[in-house]
Amino acid sequence: MFRDRESGTCLPDPVYSELLISPESAIRHTQVSVSVTNNPTAEWIAGQVTDAFPWNEAPCHLIRDRDGAFGPAFTRRIRAMGIRDRHTAPRSPWQNGHVERLIGSIRRESLDHLVVFGEAHLRDVLKAYALYYNKVRPHLSLDKDAPDFRPAQKIGRIAAIPILGGLHHQYVRL
Repeated sequence: MFRDRESGTCLPDPVYSELLISPESAIRHTQVSVSVTNNPTAEWIAGQVTDAFPWNEAPCHLIRDRDGAFGPAFTRRIRAMGIRDRHTAPRSPWQNGHVERLIGSIRRESLDHLVVFGEAHLRDVLKAYALYYNKVRPHLSLDKDAPDFRPAQKIGRIAAIPILGGLHHQYVRL
């Protein structure tokens, strides 16, 4: 887990982000959900799993680190949902590469360029980034398409729509 040094706010880390990426969404590079809290508890994490994956859409497997926040409440919840969990080896972030890559993208493409003014602002920034990541941002492994497919626009004038306060732009035809 990593925390904002100034406010102590927990940012989505490899553990929590892995919870929020389903196997099907990993193929299309879709980020399912983003949440923020100052004090992650097993109950809070269990609630995030339930919110991200309805009971009939839960993944079969979950890779997570050995964070102490994963307590009995979390374990009971994922077992009830039919999810099997596996721990990564201690101090081995490379074993969870998809999530580490996502965390790096979030930092490089948004948080490194913004001053975050608290938990509510961080939540808004992460939601805006999630929309950008899923609907607009080109991914090389998807032939420069976004995870949420969008048809090519061939007619009209090109306009730039600012995202994250102008940090990124979506180019569309009007």
